[in-house]
Amino acid sequence: MTGYLVLAIILFSLAAFYVGRSAGARFVAAEGASVHSRPVYHGAFAAIWVGLPTLLLVVLWLLFQDAVVRALLVQSLPASLTDGASAAQISLFVSEIRNVAAGRIFAEPRPEIAAAAERYAGWTVIANWAMVVVALCMMALALYLARSRSAPRYRARQTFERALDIIMISSAALAILVTLGIIVSLTYEAIQFFRLVPPTEFFFGLNWEPQIAIRADQVAGTGAFGAVPVFTGTLLIATIALIVAIPIGLMSAIYLVEFANPRIRGVIKPILEILAGVPTVVYGFFAVLTVAPAIRQAGSLFGIAISPNSALAAGAVMGIMIIPFISSLSDDALKAVPQTMRDGSLAMGATRSETITKVLLPAALPGIMGGILLAASRAIGETMIVVMAAGLTANLTANPLEGVTTVTVQIVTLLIGDTAFDNPKTLSAFALGLVLFVVTLCLNVLALKIVQRYRERYE
Repeated sequence: MTGYLVLAIILFSLAAFYVGRSAGARFVAAEGASVHSRPVYHGAFAAIWVGLPTLLLVVLWLLFQDAVVRALLVQSLPASLTDGASAAQISLFVSEIRNVAAGRIFAEPRPEIAAAAERYAGWTVIANWAMVVVALCMMALALYLARSRSAPRYRARQTFERALDIIMISSAALAILVTLGIIVSLTYEAIQFFRLVPPTEFFFGLNWEPQIAIRADQVAGTGAFGAVPVFTGTLLIATIALIVAIPIGLMSAIYLVEFANPRIRGVIKPILEILAGVPTVVYGFFAVLTVAPAIRQAGSLFGIAISPNSALAAGAVMGIMIIPFISSLSDDALKAVPQTMRDGSLAMGATRSETITKVLLPAALPGIMGGILLAASRAIGETMIVVMAAGLTANLTANPLEGVTTVTVQIVTLLIGDTAFDNPKTLSAFALGLVLFVVTLCLNVLALKIVQRYRERYE
């Protein structure tokens, strides 16, 4: 029902736009040049006056509807269920009632649960229809108010632009709040982890074996949380990927901008960008079925023992995956360099290669660094290729021919299944996430410093 309501809001806003624009056109026909705003601004004012408040109402309604219905449901539960029950047990009852109301049942529910599910379904339907009725009434009232405010001298353009300013400021504030929420949640859970595990063990320990004690007498149940092997594995695979991607991506961008004719460019550039749309699981299959066996066979020719899961296979395939990020952004940055700079360098006697290395690359360095940074972030955050080609074992090694694991793989592994945030094993995922966040932030700061150092300013 929510989807249909959003569609109705869009259609009603379009109708309000045409109504407002028609009113503006009549003002122009009657008043001529004395009309303050063009008809399109009268239409935009009416559309945003109708659509934006209603959409905000629907979002708030959906945010609070479930909490209100749940509170009514808990209050209506019979004493046979709630007497002596803890908050966790009541939550289980509510989950069971919701499953029964949705039809996700595998056995005959108790009569109390079945009756509560029927009440819950009825209240949900009433709440949804009430939301629809209120939204439609609000849109009709907003259209009436917008139409009544329209006049030849009404400043519809300024009102519309102020509304756009509010939307953009709210979007920026929402993005900032989401970022702060991520930081706060990661920091809080990481602090809980460091209360159980010393930070010195986490940051300097050389053994990563997170465990949960199953029995009270289990000796190895406390686990080992030395994350150095996880960090080194992440760094090793990301370094291999960048070693593969940076030269290929940058040189392909230089070729497409400086040497390729339009026909060749029109063929090669789309093929390169297709690589960015290939699912990572496909790259993982390619690494397992093609690259890893090829590396093992090549190693056997020289008598080198290579692990079935190796950092080299994962890093090489990951490097192929991130080539489009470097190539596309470097291509755009090189094309943005003014042609007069090329002509001036060649006129001064520089060769074409000297022009590329001493003029084009320094001028395009901000865009190139942006592409490399995006590629590095993509490599650090990749999971599927590492799981399939490099393995899950935390191995402290700098040998690319052995298997390693990464931070993201360990985070996924630690949070798989039913998790409770009261043990070091689960909480260690948040500590890893916080470190990954800080490292990415440091990479961004370093890239900004490099860009500021080499940025050229042109008059």
